[in-house]
Amino acid sequence: MSETLQGKVILVTGGAKRVGAAICRRLHGAGASIALHYRASEQEARELQTELEGRRPNSVLCVQADLLVLSDLPRMVAESVKHFGHLDGLVNNASSFYATTLAEVDEAHWADLVGTNLKAPLFLAQAAEHALRKQNGAIVNIVDIHAERPMQGHLLYSVAKSGLVALTKALAQELAPQVRVNAVAPGVIIWPEQGDWDDEARRKQIVGHTLLKREGEPDDIAKAVQFLLTNAPYITGQIIAVDGGRSINL
Repeated sequence: MSETLQGKVILVTGGAKRVGAAICRRLHGAGASIALHYRASEQEARELQTELEGRRPNSVLCVQADLLVLSDLPRMVAESVKHFGHLDGLVNNASSFYATTLAEVDEAHWADLVGTNLKAPLFLAQAAEHALRKQNGAIVNIVDIHAERPMQGHLLYSVAKSGLVALTKALAQELAPQVRVNAVAPGVIIWPEQGDWDDEARRKQIVGHTLLKREGEPDDIAKAVQFLLTNAPYITGQIIAVDGGRSINL
């Protein structure tokens, strides 16, 4: 990467574990200060803060919030700006993921899956608008390749991620020209913690549909996020699939 994030402040939702932690590590390694959001994973968040601040003191702020509580979202942004002085980027990574068929869907599923994957990114963007415009900043949303091709049995999740794709493009219009808005659509990166994803035959079948015939790494997503934040000044409203070619080979 030819450019760095030196002096930039990036808010990453769901930054304590898995892909979110990889994003935090890579952006921090590129020079950014990180506002690390978590909901319940305080231990992991504090451990990651300690790790990163061991390399650069006072460079990570842990921000606890429930993304389903709308009043928490402006507070997250305000705490980040107060602590670091400004905000240059927002990465909407936090996500709920689990199966729901049409017969199973209820209002609680709707509130959770649509709330974390679509509603929270919308209202976080609203809360961060002024700060991001001031800095000519950027937003990167983490969507899913199944936003375009719904995953069987995951009705609401697929719908919510499809909405986030549309939101990415709409926000790119709304926030132009000061703020760029793009998204990364992961494929097979880390297997979900819930459900029957430990079935080895099922995993092999899914990986077999990738053109590269292998799983990706969390850092593959993090690299794409870094690219969109640092090396893509003329890219906005776009979705980058990081999936080993799976989305064109289903």
